[in-house]
Amino acid sequence: MGWRRFAAVSEPQDRKDVLLEVGLTLASELSLPIVLQRIVDLAAQVTDARYGALGVLGAEGDLEEFITTGVSARQRKAIGPLPRGRGVLGLLMHQPRPIRITNIADHPKSVGFPANHPPMRSFLGAPVQAMGRVFGNIYLAEKRSAPTFSKEDEASIVILATQAGVAIANATLYAETRQRERWLDALRDITTAILAGSEADSLLTRIAGHARDLAGADSATIVTTGSTEGQLVVAAAAGDHAAQVRGHPVPAAQSISGEVMASGRPLVTEDASSHRDAYQPVMRMGRVGPAIFVPLRAGERATGTLMVANVQGGRRFSHETVRLVETFADQASVAMEYVRAQADVRRVGLMDERERIAKELHDGVIQSLFAVGMGLQGTALMMSSPDQAARIEGAVGELDRVIRDLRNYIFGLRPGILADRQLDDALKSLGNEVQARSRIVVAVDVDGAVAADMSGRSHEIVQLTREALSNVVRHANARHATVRLVRAGRSALLSIEDDGSGFDARQDSAGNGLVNMRERASSLGGELQIKSMQGRGTSLRVTFPVSEDRAIRPVRKSTVARSGSRSKVRR
Repeated sequence: MGWRRFAAVSEPQDRKDVLLEVGLTLASELSLPIVLQRIVDLAAQVTDARYGALGVLGAEGDLEEFITTGVSARQRKAIGPLPRGRGVLGLLMHQPRPIRITNIADHPKSVGFPANHPPMRSFLGAPVQAMGRVFGNIYLAEKRSAPTFSKEDEASIVILATQAGVAIANATLYAETRQRERWLDALRDITTAILAGSEADSLLTRIAGHARDLAGADSATIVTTGSTEGQLVVAAAAGDHAAQVRGHPVPAAQSISGEVMASGRPLVTEDASSHRDAYQPVMRMGRVGPAIFVPLRAGERATGTLMVANVQGGRRFSHETVRLVETFADQASVAMEYVRAQADVRRVGLMDERERIAKELHDGVIQSLFAVGMGLQGTALMMSSPDQAARIEGAVGELDRVIRDLRNYIFGLRPGILADRQLDDALKSLGNEVQARSRIVVAVDVDGAVAADMSGRSHEIVQLTREALSNVVRHANARHATVRLVRAGRSALLSIEDDGSGFDARQDSAGNGLVNMRERASSLGGELQIKSMQGRGTSLRVTFPVSEDRAIRPVRKSTVARSGSRSKVRR
């Protein structure tokens, strides 16, 4: 063990010397698990007890941990679960003062022993005070050299319990300091991974690994919403069975994770595999026993769970560990949300870049090729040689093929929102798309008559709306956005409004993509107006003139479509 073994003593001076040395021995160790085991071992040695235990109390006063000496691992397993604090053990839990009993069975509070428990008669117990509370109790049984424990034994244990309280306080403070260091290291590592542009899967794996280490657990898993409604998925895992459970589907309605996400509250269980809501395929795969489930949140909404667990029959988690995992999960949720937001921004940027390339190809390259083809056709008509005219016509045909290929390429670059759709449906689809990738609630209000009359400008209107919503996602920090296409006198009005942070439109008129949107609105013959104030959202309005022969027909009943709605525009 690396420390001295003390023999039982009877002389007062010898007892004082031994207890002094015991105190020094306890104070020399800073590892809390080792300190707790030494307390039990030394208490049994000083009093010549065959059996000893230290019952650690949780925040609610129940037994949280039970450290023993004199009982083998096989015997402990045969005895079964931790004691519940009934009978003689409960006396100290409810009345924390020293107690000596000659024969446990004769005591009125005795409730007997569980099966496979070794027989015990004499008993000695004392509370251990640490950090201003009863940390636990020392239990000793079966004095070897006498029928019962003496008053001197009781006095020795009271002194040892005081020394133990000091040692526990020191070890606890040291453990808390080390825990904070590990926590900061974990958050630093996660932050570094985010700044390095790590993908979501890689970040989740890091978070699971750190959660497992911080909790001192056998395993950790992160469950998130899947691509199928009502289905969750094990997105990341750490521990011995990580490879087996990672990627495994989990039904939301029949799992602990689903229950925790629905309630928004943590769940702690001594045996997750036997829990009524346990999804057995995953639980059996990981041999999950004591476990902590905490929700991962995006704002007020739970998007997944973090579970840390020990194998069946393993150590239960303390209240301090539960609080630590909850706090770490909150920090991890912020990190995950940041990564999702970054992915949204990258996705929006990619779509904008694709649209820009497509526009340049269409407005520049294709038009130039078309002009060249027209010129060649005119030249062919003036050629006197049929062979030369045929060659020119062949070149024109090749140009037509290139133009068709380019158009197909552009079609692939541009999102298929307008494919086989009218303008009103395209705008609703765009709202659904933005909400799905940003979690901003997008409402779309389209006047069917206006949409029909503006069908010739559908593509440009959709792209202008897309660019405006992209700005909302990137810059506004908004919760809601509204898109409207309605009648305004003899004009059509397109407006995009949000409830985000806003900006000073007078000072930032050239930023946030406003120049591009002004140019796009101008190319449509429209006029763009911006109203925004810091902290009060932004309103973008584009008025499109309508020629006399395209005057808007009388307004029919408009349709307000929220993302996810299946209602159709009445025509």
